[in-house]
This record gives sequence, structure tokens and C-alpha cells, in this order.
Amino acid sequence: MKYKLVIFDFDGTIADTRTVILTAKKETMRRMGYAVASDEEFASTIGFSSKVGFHKLYPELSEETLVECETIYRQLFEEMKNTISPTFFTNVDTVLEELTKRGIQCTIATSRDTESVNEFLTQWKFKEYFKYILGNDNSTLLKPNPQQVLKTLKELSFSSEESLVVGDMPVDIEMGRSAGVCTCGVTYGNSSKEDLEKAGADYVVEDIIELMDIVSA
Repeated sequence: MKYKLVIFDFDGTIADTRTVILTAKKETMRRMGYAVASDEEFASTIGFSSKVGFHKLYPELSEETLVECETIYRQLFEEMKNTISPTFFTNVDTVLEELTKRGIQCTIATSRDTESVNEFLTQWKFKEYFKYILGNDNSTLLKPNPQQVLKTLKELSFSSEESLVVGDMPVDIEMGRSAGVCTCGVTYGNSSKEDLEKAGADYVVEDIIELMDIVSA
């Protein structure tokens, strides 16, 4: 078996959180009194921390204002997730179950905080599949920095050669490549095949079920 460790991104790879994220971010900027960016512009920042995402679209904002945006966004996300309920993507449950059966370790590297990730994993009964999660609250550097991947490899004693990063955004691919790990982009999330290939993805799939062929190759 080629890969023994699969490091998953969360938003846009496991979880379909796009609608609630975009809705909360647009409402944040309305409340802050700024022009509201388009869905496509906001979607391009998914994968980064919320503060970094706001900075990319509104570079003129001060650090204090960015922190305020982040605080409002997180409050809105918590409120909106109950009415705009995120769910997991098709076949994610099947893939996680099969990977676990095959003895392949699954972990998560995300810019979301671990409490939020664990809440969704518990809701979907996925907790058993993930023994190790790195989020914005237990990582000093986030995507595209390779720190989360390198820390995962070190803590779980896997080599880069037997590991695979799976994500929907170029920053996921860049993170994996910077750590010397093969990468797989998924097109059903928030980015296109072209952008994932441009970022250097070793594989690109349209359905997560295709991951089974990759890890078994």
C-alpha cells in the first residue's frame, strides 16, 4: 500500500460549509459598513484563517478592524450554522470507513478551530476516524505554511513518502508540497481543477471515492 497516512483539509474537503461561511462573511462586512465582496471572492479565501481571509479582500483594514471582523464572523457562523446546516460531502463517510478498515491513519489539518471541527465530527459520527487534528488553536503557523503537515508527520512517526495531503484549495496543495508530501486536490469544494493543477497537485479528483484508487495504487 503506497500511503499509510492521509491528512485531510476540513472545509470544502470533508465538510460542505461554503454557504454558511459565505453568508456569515457577507453579513459581517455589511455590519461593519464595508462594500460586500462577491461569493467568488469570499470563496477564494476559504482555507485561510478568517482574519487572513478578510485581509486578503480588504487589505486597507487595520489589525484592530480585522480582529473585529473575525469576532463578528465567528459569532455569525455559530448562529447561522443552526439554520444553514453544514453537512459532509457525498461518499466521505464511505471513504473514511474504508481507509480506517485498511489501517490507513486519517488526520485533519485546518484553519478552523479544533472545537468547531470536533463538534461537526461528533454530529456526523466521524470522531472515531480521526485521532489527530490540528487547527488554528494548536498551530502557530497555518496554510500554506507546511507546519501542520510537518508536525503531523513528526508526532505520528510517518515519512513524507508514505503520506498524502487531500484538500480543495491551492493553499492545501502548497502546504503539502512545501512539506515534501504528495497531494490530491478535490474539485467538488471551493476551487477548480485548473487552479489545483496550477498549484501542483499530484492528483485531482471529482469525487472523494476516487481516493481509494490512489491510496491502493
